[in-house]
Amino acid sequence: MSAMRYTYLGPEGTFTEAALRTLPEAATRELVPMVSVPAALDAVRTGDAAAALVPIENSVEGGVTTTVDELAKGEPLMIYREVVLPIAFALLVRPGTQLKDIKTVTGHPVAQPQVRNWLAANLPDALWESAASNADGARLVQEGRFDAAFAGEFAAATYGLQPLVSEIHDAATAETRFVLVGRPARPAAPTGADKTSVVIWLGDDHPGALLELLQEFAVRGVNLMRIESRPTGQRIGNYCFSMDAEGHITDRRVGEALMGLKRICPQVRFLGSYPRAGVTPGDLRPLRPGTTDGEFLAASDWLTQCQDGRF
Repeated sequence: MSAMRYTYLGPEGTFTEAALRTLPEAATRELVPMVSVPAALDAVRTGDAAAALVPIENSVEGGVTTTVDELAKGEPLMIYREVVLPIAFALLVRPGTQLKDIKTVTGHPVAQPQVRNWLAANLPDALWESAASNADGARLVQEGRFDAAFAGEFAAATYGLQPLVSEIHDAATAETRFVLVGRPARPAAPTGADKTSVVIWLGDDHPGALLELLQEFAVRGVNLMRIESRPTGQRIGNYCFSMDAEGHITDRRVGEALMGLKRICPQVRFLGSYPRAGVTPGDLRPLRPGTTDGEFLAASDWLTQCQDGRF
């Protein structure tokens, strides 16, 4: 395995690259752009890279389904950390292009919902065609295949383009979450402000099946931060669920919830426990009464005393 190589969704100039470069260790790693999320993750699976940074969620469009699905299938991988990056687009064009000249535009599919209103107001007749990434869209503009691309302004210099319009976003607070993914290993020690990700498959389709899964978290006071259903590919109506929960697998409430899921589900894939981006323990609300590690331990001790006849 190349311990010094990190892959990411390329080509150069993507928001993914910008997010990766916020990590301190990126300065000492070889950063290798890949043509797709599956390619970036497969490089980790084969040992060609130690880790990959890929987008997983956008505050406007929701889950990045390619990443969610890739983490749910194939050889297991694990999330080590997350990066949250504010997103604003620039309209990149070849030098000399004016707004009236633009007939075709491109960008990543996740970008389109984030600039839809701006596009309708300023380029209502422009034809949109998706690209593999925002930076790849910039490359296609450079090659003359499109008139303009929505990408990060920082990509302009890489592709010899100019930002015709900057700071484009329908939602001013838009941001994208990225995850650093590696091969399975022992999770990092808890920080007190952690997140645990899993993928869960239902045993069978029956009334209340999803409720049963959710109750494993609810009765232990574990807050779910994201839940997303994804088709398994087997047949219509057959789904798995990708979930993010507050807490670390070593927290008793989280560990017991995962054990409960393992008892009732045919398959549970643990994707990792890792620090939440930009959150400290002081930012979190207090745990509900009865859900701290000390209270779980006291209850376990009480049960042992009862079993020993010491109540």
